[in-house]
Amino acid sequence: MKVSWSSYDTYEANFRPLVVVELAKDTKDETKEWLTQKIVDKKKNGGAQLLVKPLIQDGKEIEGSKNIFIIGASNLRLLLGAETVGLVKECNDNSMRTFTYTTRKTFRNFAEDNHDFLTMAECQYIIKHELENLRAKDETMIPGYPQAKLYPGKSIMRRLMTNGILIQIFPLHDAEALKKLGHIWYRQMKFRYQPLDEIRCYFGETIAFYFAFLEYFTFALIPMAVIGIPYYIFDWEDYDKYVLFAGFNLVWSTVILELWKRCCAVMAYRWGTLMMKRQFEEPRPGFHGVLGINPVTGREEPVYSSFKRQLRIYLVSLPFVCLCLYLSLYIMMVYFDMEIQAHLYHEENQSDLSSLMLYVPSIIYAVVIEALNRLYRYAAEFLTSWENHRLESSYQNHLVLKVLVFNFLNCFASLFYIAFVLFDMKLLRQNLATLLITSQVLNQCVEAVLPYWLQKRRNQRVKKKVKELEKDVDLSLFEQVNLEKGMDTYLGTFDDYLELFLQFGYVSLFSCVYPLAAVFAVLNNITEIYSDALKMCRIFKRPFAEPTANIGVWQVAFQTMTIISVATNCALIGMSPQVNALFPDSKIELVLIVVLAEHLALALKFLMSYGIADKPQDIRIKLARLEFESLEALKQQQMKMVAESLKGQTP
Repeated sequence: MKVSWSSYDTYEANFRPLVVVELAKDTKDETKEWLTQKIVDKKKNGGAQLLVKPLIQDGKEIEGSKNIFIIGASNLRLLLGAETVGLVKECNDNSMRTFTYTTRKTFRNFAEDNHDFLTMAECQYIIKHELENLRAKDETMIPGYPQAKLYPGKSIMRRLMTNGILIQIFPLHDAEALKKLGHIWYRQMKFRYQPLDEIRCYFGETIAFYFAFLEYFTFALIPMAVIGIPYYIFDWEDYDKYVLFAGFNLVWSTVILELWKRCCAVMAYRWGTLMMKRQFEEPRPGFHGVLGINPVTGREEPVYSSFKRQLRIYLVSLPFVCLCLYLSLYIMMVYFDMEIQAHLYHEENQSDLSSLMLYVPSIIYAVVIEALNRLYRYAAEFLTSWENHRLESSYQNHLVLKVLVFNFLNCFASLFYIAFVLFDMKLLRQNLATLLITSQVLNQCVEAVLPYWLQKRRNQRVKKKVKELEKDVDLSLFEQVNLEKGMDTYLGTFDDYLELFLQFGYVSLFSCVYPLAAVFAVLNNITEIYSDALKMCRIFKRPFAEPTANIGVWQVAFQTMTIISVATNCALIGMSPQVNALFPDSKIELVLIVVLAEHLALALKFLMSYGIADKPQDIRIKLARLEFESLEALKQQQMKMVAESLKGQTP
């Protein structure tokens, strides 16, 4: 028998704190009452049907706790929520199927009294989904704030946040589970595989896939590093012998990405995200428009004209991106002027100081590149949000496209200019080494060292404040919430993937000129694994889990980089003195040969991509079996309905 949303009570005897909602200090009481009522109200009334309580109850007041609320949910509510979001769980027959409440007893480890059937991360994801889908119905404003207008379909939590009423929403850490994870993840400084299944259970699939890719990419770089070391030692100035290195680079960059897709499929099947349906993805929280009906699902949701969105993209976003690209090229030319001045100074003085000055322009330019990348990122996020994309996937695709185009030009334009305009391989090697090493050092400091130091200072202040309180209440949850709400917010894997993307570009595009690029990338990634693990467990708030089956649009970005690397490496091969010596009289013939070689290399790349299956054979068989069983079940259901219909017509 199917359980309806309105048929059960939201009361739960053992309240389990899962999510924290922090409101502004001056939030009015009527606003708090209205919001909490929306959270606990039944689904048919437009509520989320969750559990909520203040951080400190019984009339006791502690500074910093009045406007903090803890969100939870009954076990039944979470199970029905799991069905709504389409979670996939393992069945008793070892297959992976989408969870439904009516078939709950067919799933492994399910019991009516087992509250651990859903992981804490899955429970928090369900609560986040319900809070994000709290949308206005008849309300015209937020109670107590006439200026905060509402209209049917507007996201309530989004409006609260844009008006400064809602400060933040974040999931709570599980202290015991986090301690165990940290012990096997980063506390033991051993070079070994990461506990990806444990990371997935605690942080969700999106975070787990990032660390899986970071680990995979680090191992994949080792052959390039091993081959690059002897090239660096023995053939530093002999660019002719780099032809073999460039050829290996072409095959390597293609094979590792194709094999990664197979690894992705295996992990996604094991984690239950390979079968998750995304064709009926709900609108993202920031999407706004007039309330209408989705013609496919029949659900009420905001509707916004795609024509207006296209106007915003082509008349505002595109010109802005072009302007930023022009600014990046202008700064690049300023950098080359600085290089000329540094070389003139060195020729005039010929001292140790003048020798060091040769590296100063490259270092300054590397710092400026990092600063521009971060500033542009904020502008790109604002513009993409303003474009009002309906789906989170569409939002991410447009954001990634904007950022990648700028970052690619900003980081690699100078290298292309040096290689194919100035034809200065020595300067190219120096510039590549400086950009790679400087960017890695800056990223480690900005992403891990500085936040860790700041977080330690914040933790000391909070613990001191808690000790000074003389209240006859349990302050363990109070201390945990106040420690975590002061932590930095993890903004997602975007910056982490972007860093790996740029690193992949430095290695695949020009490593034949600077073979040690892969060596520095491996060393950086080994420290990155531990520093990223540390910041996830100790520096940042716990992020909400997000189910995913792969690394998304970044797979396309990396594959696009391999296509560009084919053209770059073929051109570098064609520029080598050894190849030029074969065509002393006809440079046109040389160009034609290089273009032909490039096309053949691209053909080989696409043949390898086609020949290496994206999913292993056993995974394809399991998916086909599930599809067959679903069709058979649908046939049985239709036959049953026909039989009942005929039975009803019998006189």
